Amino acid sequence: MPDLDHPSYPTATTYDPTWLLDLDMGPNPLWLLEDLLRDLSIRPGDRVLDLGSGRGATSVYLARELGVEVWAVDLWVPAAAATRTFQEAGVADAVHADARALPFDPDHFDAIVSIDAWEYFGTDDRFLPSLLRVLRPGGQLGVATPSMARDVRDLGEIPPHIAELVGWEALAWHSVDRWCQQWMLTGLVDVISARSQPDGWADWCRLARALAERNAEAVRGTLDMLDADGGELLGFALLAATRR
Repeated sequence: MPDLDHPSYPTATTYDPTWLLDLDMGPNPLWLLEDLLRDLSIRPGDRVLDLGSGRGATSVYLARELGVEVWAVDLWVPAAAATRTFQEAGVADAVHADARALPFDPDHFDAIVSIDAWEYFGTDDRFLPSLLRVLRPGGQLGVATPSMARDVRDLGEIPPHIAELVGWEALAWHSVDRWCQQWMLTGLVDVISARSQPDGWADWCRLARALAERNAEAVRGTLDMLDADGGELLGFALLAATRR
């Protein structure tokens, strides 16, 4: 069994690592979520949207650990597939939907959380204002997303070791400062926290090596990218805000 014990994330460490790796769709989802939740104040019974929930590990965690009602929304994973995960855990509802066309009433949620997904839709300057329609005033938004210490636009290029694996998609791996500026300039949210995860690169490497024990070829490109980076640029941005 892979060793995914992590002293910084004691709650996530209680989850079966094989179960986590079976649900893999992005790096370190429970470590990122446990870290992000330190910046949020989500209460038992709150309605929470898990946006870009993948195969459901983060939704299970939210429901189990916080005692909240979770709506798990993903475009790439059929609701039926995610529901099997939730039924086994006895938690959450799955919805197959596009983040840009959410089928919920205005002010429906007390909190919105997005782990390893925001980079696919949040770069659009129109997205955050449209998303806030389903978040009640005073509700909280928390995001953890792959990031670069210096924004690609400031570098003037996508570094070759990153471009080789992800190409133009690295344009969406904004720096923390760039994400924070985008949110603040809307005037629609108050940013609580905007920070880089201190051990993000190392944690990413650790999960990739655990996945390599199962299928080395599947993650060879990721490991090559991370090794070439050496922690200079790659990591994760964690942002938290409240709707005004």
